Amino acid sequence: MKKFLTLTLAVFSFIAYVSAQSSLEKLNWAMYAINNYYVDKVDDGKLVEDAIIALLAELDPHSNYLNKEEVKEMNEPLQGNFDGIGIQFNMLTDTLYVVQVIPGGPSQRVGLTAGDRIILVNDTLIAGVKMKNSDIMKRLRGPKGTEVSIKVLRQGEPGLISFKIIRDKIPIYSLEAAYMANDSVGYVNISRFASTTHDEFIKAFLDLKKQGMKCLILDLQGNGGGYLNTAIQLSDEFLDNDKLIVYTEGLHQSREDAKAGRKGLFEKGRLVILIDETSASASEIVSGAIQDWDRGVLVGRRSFGKGLVQRPVPLPDGSMLRLTTARYFTPTGRSIQKPYKNGGGADYSKDLIERYNRGEMMNADSIHFPDSLKFHTRVYGRTVYGGGGIMPDYFVPVDTTRFTSWHRSVVAKGVLYKVNLSYIDKNREEIREKYKNFDNYLKAYTVPEDLMQELKNRASADSIVFKQDEYDRSEWLIKLQIKALVARDVFEKNEYYTRIINEDNESFKKALMILNDPKEYDRLLKGSRKK
Repeated sequence: MKKFLTLTLAVFSFIAYVSAQSSLEKLNWAMYAINNYYVDKVDDGKLVEDAIIALLAELDPHSNYLNKEEVKEMNEPLQGNFDGIGIQFNMLTDTLYVVQVIPGGPSQRVGLTAGDRIILVNDTLIAGVKMKNSDIMKRLRGPKGTEVSIKVLRQGEPGLISFKIIRDKIPIYSLEAAYMANDSVGYVNISRFASTTHDEFIKAFLDLKKQGMKCLILDLQGNGGGYLNTAIQLSDEFLDNDKLIVYTEGLHQSREDAKAGRKGLFEKGRLVILIDETSASASEIVSGAIQDWDRGVLVGRRSFGKGLVQRPVPLPDGSMLRLTTARYFTPTGRSIQKPYKNGGGADYSKDLIERYNRGEMMNADSIHFPDSLKFHTRVYGRTVYGGGGIMPDYFVPVDTTRFTSWHRSVVAKGVLYKVNLSYIDKNREEIREKYKNFDNYLKAYTVPEDLMQELKNRASADSIVFKQDEYDRSEWLIKLQIKALVARDVFEKNEYYTRIINEDNESFKKALMILNDPKEYDRLLKGSRKK
């Protein structure tokens, strides 16, 4: 019997091999025919790339092809650094405007400051010529140790100022903010799971611990994922006793378990994780593990639902396939991946819009899970559901009251940002002098009415029709956004932007309320969802 089974498997394997070889031969013959008989000259490289892209599109929504440049762009934010001059910038009326100078970086060392406008790079004019951001970045970036010459226009200075900057390694931080939300609750915001994220978290956590942190809000809203191993490392900080964090499995990949190992920093203590419809992949691995082990409370809205594992397959010319090889499963066995058909296509990309149209963003009752997708958490036996994404324990609807079409147009056309940059450029030193520190600014600063009038005037000049009722509804939010942008520029720290914006973050406010009420926290952890 054993010999028969072995022989049968060998036969099937041979048939599969022959079938694959036959398909490849067919593809090769097609290329041969095109190259030798087609009426016009063709670009072989482009034809092959287009064929690969078309092939992958038939598989699933996340298998894709990246050319050499795209591979580099994809890796930089996750690797945690790049070589450059160390600035954050924005384009204002076709001019590069320095928003922030990275502390300790090469630009700060030579005296570049926020508000400077870079006019020339190595004697090439980049201002007023409608140059692409990518082309400007190519001129500013370069190998560590190389030199770049720039000339800048500075407010109050009569002519251009010259700088010679030696490029260096520039860190890319994935931890956007870490601060004490009150005397006992710490807040950490992680924007992506990069190679440096775990180290960044440890540093921030220990600093918050020194400030008296007993409870933690981990904000993963808008976090689209990143490295699997980083998600496992972060989860390990909250889980103990060899607990399963996630497992992966596919047709050609046997099941692989990832478990908690070493002693974590926060295995006990009240924990809330914030998620929303754009929290994906690695964010869902962390959220799913915490929920399945009843270790913390999830607050927000159902996560994106990306649970397919991509394996990089390098190609000889430096390009790459990101090929889906397995699925992610939470400790209870839930598949994180939302359903898709025929490679995903337009229906898959419109999923978030459909959620909104169905009312899911406003009301948890609009979300229906079949009993076949029902699972139970590992400690308290709470009901949770598979079928795509992670459903929070406390649902927070989208607040649409302040978001109007006038406000969206002002933001989308860049009017809000341009007006803010112009205001900061003229008032930076005065604001720094008046508000000696951020806490003083947070309490006392108010957006001047003449700035709001300028915003309305510029919006009208940009063909955005003014609507008084929509302005009235959005005014508070616009002022909050301006206050946050001013703080980030003047005090040169992203954390300050987040602290101000969180004043209008309903999920953040609910998390704080839950952590300040131990009974409510325990009820959510051991009982049913709140909506």
